[in-house]
Amino acid sequence: MNEQISWVFELKVNDGAVNNLKELMKEMVEATLNNEPNTVAYHWSLDKDEKYCHVYECYKNGEAAVSHLETFKSKYAGRMLALGEATKFDVYGVITDDVYAALDGFGANYMSPIGGFVR
Repeated sequence: MNEQISWVFELKVNDGAVNNLKELMKEMVEATLNNEPNTVAYHWSLDKDEKYCHVYECYKNGEAAVSHLETFKSKYAGRMLALGEATKFDVYGVITDDVYAALDGFGANYMSPIGGFVR
């Protein structure tokens, strides 16, 4: 069974906040790359008008996702949410109780797999 957990988080960026968001992104990407070896993918994207930011994240398993969320909550959540409004948060995979608990309060929409594959 594939144990990966992934999600796409959407932030509507406040007017004038995109440069601060880019600085926060650099800090978060560097910290995740250097300290979270079980993060499979961590991609940030902006639309052409720089009004919406999508963050795609994929973790080896629920334990890795929970570890990332603990760091995010303690170091980055307040700073990120000061730069925009969370508008969408879709979570994919077989979600364990510890992941549900870690995501409590984020307004996540949980999508359960019904077919396909991961290589």
